[in-house]
Amino acid sequence: MKIAMIANSSSGLYEFRRELILRLIADGYEVIALTPYDGREEQLKETGIKLINVAVDRRGMNPIHDLFLLNTYRKIIKAEKPDQVVTYTIKPNIYGGAVCRLLKVPYAANITGLGTAFEIQGFLRKIITTMYRYSLKRAKSVFFENSENLQIFLDKTIIRKKQAVLLNGAGVNLEHFSVLQYPENNDETRFLFMGRVMAEKGVNELFEAMRMLKKDGYNCTLDMLGGFDENYEQKIKEAEFEGWLKYRGYQSDVRPFIRKCHCFVLPSYHEGMANTNLECASSGRPVITSNIPGCKEAVIEGVSGLLCEPKTADSLYIAMKQMAEMSIDERRAMGLAGRKRMEDVFDKKKVVEETIMHLV
Repeated sequence: MKIAMIANSSSGLYEFRRELILRLIADGYEVIALTPYDGREEQLKETGIKLINVAVDRRGMNPIHDLFLLNTYRKIIKAEKPDQVVTYTIKPNIYGGAVCRLLKVPYAANITGLGTAFEIQGFLRKIITTMYRYSLKRAKSVFFENSENLQIFLDKTIIRKKQAVLLNGAGVNLEHFSVLQYPENNDETRFLFMGRVMAEKGVNELFEAMRMLKKDGYNCTLDMLGGFDENYEQKIKEAEFEGWLKYRGYQSDVRPFIRKCHCFVLPSYHEGMANTNLECASSGRPVITSNIPGCKEAVIEGVSGLLCEPKTADSLYIAMKQMAEMSIDERRAMGLAGRKRMEDVFDKKKVVEETIMHLV
């Protein structure tokens, strides 16, 4: 049996679906992937998967590019003749799903987040809703990473209830993200952010909260990992000049930075399920994150971390200030409580098992 995965990132496919790929191949399935090459291709090939390079304009809305993508998916699916297709993220879900429906190939889709278009009421949201409704109509299963996203798709009659499957995100590899020794140095509070440096990740509020902490005399620094939108280059340079920001760029292995941090911070506006929250909690670090679907599930408020209101620098500042005032023992206990929650709820092995049960 041949299974085709359609994704918008080879690096994302490796980082979040590697265990699923390995399990499917171990069970005797032939697995191929249609994905842009943006990193981790060699590691992916080592799993035994066959890769097909398909460029995807992840943020653009150019109809010509999207029609070309639709046709590319159609040609490859017709040529490869997979027995089952599974798609990830918006454009693969919509265009890959549409092709599978037209070609009558069994398929499943993963809603890894709703994206900006769903956050804003208007014409674009109506278009995407209509496209999703068409593309997912014949899907065997539609996987969701949080219950609120699932309910939105039901309320808008995009899918039927029998299609919906709720997973605990992509899960976290508890062995790879094992508990790391907590830093003993309490002279400064070292915060960590991992993700795209952009407004939707709450970066503006994070920068403002850091400046408030410094102004109030708190000895805090922020390590920042990930690529950035162009309009943030100057803002990053200014923050580095002020001395509290250390921008590290993209890192293939984030664990050394988790090891050095006292607390992870993600004040995002919207998420499917924020993997960085899970990875840091699994590593034994307290988490400060937004009180929104896709973030709040990773935290037991006041026990394993703290929640803040999205788009509100004052709320984020209060949470970060509270963390800065805690003792090492209090922070360490929070981190270990987070690890326990990851073991109980977000173990990737359990997520892979449930995915396969609804996929093949």
